[in-house]
Amino acid sequence: MTSTLLPATQDLNLLRTFLAVHRAGSFTAAAPVLGLTQPTVTAQIRTLEQQLGRRLFQRLPRGVEPTPFARELAERVAGPLDDLDLVATGDCELDGRTAPVHLAGPSEVLCARALPALAPLVAEGLQLQIECGEDEALVEQLRDGRHDLVLTAQRPRGHALEVVPLAEDEHLLVAGAPWAERIAQRPEGQPVCAALEAVPLVSMAADMPVVRRYWRTQYGKQHPAVGPALTVPSLQAVVTAVRAGAGYSVLPRSLCREGLTSGALTVLEEVASPSLTPLLLVRRPGAECNPATEQVAAALQEAATTW
Repeated sequence: MTSTLLPATQDLNLLRTFLAVHRAGSFTAAAPVLGLTQPTVTAQIRTLEQQLGRRLFQRLPRGVEPTPFARELAERVAGPLDDLDLVATGDCELDGRTAPVHLAGPSEVLCARALPALAPLVAEGLQLQIECGEDEALVEQLRDGRHDLVLTAQRPRGHALEVVPLAEDEHLLVAGAPWAERIAQRPEGQPVCAALEAVPLVSMAADMPVVRRYWRTQYGKQHPAVGPALTVPSLQAVVTAVRAGAGYSVLPRSLCREGLTSGALTVLEEVASPSLTPLLLVRRPGAECNPATEQVAAALQEAATTW
């Protein structure tokens, strides 16, 4: 990219619009972030393309794909523009103090993994603000600037967000001890999934996404023959119910570890191809301006080596 690239446009707002579209993946998604209408965003991108003499985005059925030139431009302007915006809003590091780090993720991951890893930083004075939510919604909020870091199992679309794999969690078919003993006494040759038709299923949602994924992976079936007898609002609640004898479920090993060690939970079958869910750390572009964000990211990556 030539050194004359940035002087080719005199309007920083055009570059801000370009960067918002690059990060959001569409003109429509960028518009509310900028406080503009979608036609205004489109017009500003066209103006910038005319000034630069280069095409910036290819239209897709859903959203846009940046051209190689646009990716290079985004890398070049993102840091300076983010620095300007942070200084203007007072969010960047000033007079030795750092802004709070905004971290988001599923409640179970935050409680079981993130908080124990980050507690020492908070004790040393780091400010941390945490929100819980669903993967897709949290990533979209990160694109809008609401979060600095997001823990998620879903890889975001596009190339604008930095994604760091942290760990993989194996999902286990588990039940409390009394149900496990009953299933172990099933007729010889009967598969575990058939024996489970007489056992209540505990799930976090009526459509049982985690359970369905396990059934597809292990049995080649879309779902169990019998739906959930009990639905609860969180995976931690599923663990509590199963430990108390409500039935069986499919749960991450990280949440089952204590119950498996104490004998309150039992793995119903060992499988050759375990069902794995990734845990990813996603960073908002520009978040590195706050040194505390880098501390949090580094602490999570170090702790993940033992997860």
